[in-house]
Amino acid sequence: MRFIPNRKIIIFLLPLAICFSSIPKIYAQITFKNDINLANKETRDQKADNNKFIDNDKNLRDTFRTYPYNKRRIRLVTAANIVGYGGTLIALNALWYAKYPRSSFHFFNDDNEWLQMDKAGHIYSAYTESKATMEMWRWAGLSRKQCIWIGGLSGVAYQSIIEVLDGFSSQYGFSPGDFTANILGSATFISQELAWNQQKIKLKFSFHRKNYGEPDLNSRADDIYGNSEAERFIKDYNGQTYWASANIQSFFPETKLPRWLNISVGYGAEGMFGGIKNIGYDENGNEIFNRTDIKRYRQWYLSPDIDFSRIKTNKHALKVLFFVLDCFKFPAPTLEFSNGSFKGHWIVF
Repeated sequence: MRFIPNRKIIIFLLPLAICFSSIPKIYAQITFKNDINLANKETRDQKADNNKFIDNDKNLRDTFRTYPYNKRRIRLVTAANIVGYGGTLIALNALWYAKYPRSSFHFFNDDNEWLQMDKAGHIYSAYTESKATMEMWRWAGLSRKQCIWIGGLSGVAYQSIIEVLDGFSSQYGFSPGDFTANILGSATFISQELAWNQQKIKLKFSFHRKNYGEPDLNSRADDIYGNSEAERFIKDYNGQTYWASANIQSFFPETKLPRWLNISVGYGAEGMFGGIKNIGYDENGNEIFNRTDIKRYRQWYLSPDIDFSRIKTNKHALKVLFFVLDCFKFPAPTLEFSNGSFKGHWIVF
């Protein structure tokens, strides 16, 4: 059994950092005006390729848009990815990997830990990184398919390089389950872009901080999840929910429902005070925590949601804000199924 290592904070924050770092590029992309003097054969070819993939939904106006190839932007995006991700790896090595002995490459099977909430996190992280990175390359002027494949594969690459580093650390190990989840996250993004030229189903995240009500449980949560808001946000699986949010109008173009209205299915879990069992040990292997009386269980949710990218606005700042907000599930009334029964919530975060 492995506890959630602190390095997961950086790993989880990486997709959000990429998402926020893409804001200046998205803003430039939104405000960019196509100068006819820049039109050349490559640009015309890109537009011709793009026209083959225009969505048939008459109400949809967010189809894939390409921009003229720009060497300066290509260099800028390349440098941003190398410096940003390279800096993250250097920080990880200095803060964590350097503290533990190196080992020969080895695997570690953690598929039965945390009721697979960590795997859901890997899927979400790879998906979000793919989505944000593609926007960077689109702003730089790559063709539609280049943006999709380079941006899309960046998600699985960024996450999986860290898994390789884990494989050479005695403290961790390469997790095939995490690697598979990374692939699924990027594949979810790439397949939708290739099939629909848009993300009809977006992966989102929500969190609420848990108060466990008993001193020993709160103390245990502080030990394994951290006490600060940031640590709990990243590490406390009991308070996390991962969502698949589908836009109704994109699947049913003739509906009279608002074009921004989504229906979302969420997955969460509770009762976890250890990776596999609610038992804790000290460094000498002595048992210091045992709450096997607490049931570990899965939660399934059904809730309306908002696809902010489909809200019409001419305000550039709002468009940028909507891009970021689409990484998270909007709080709304929710139906929960868990422990064999249904219950409703007025608001779920």
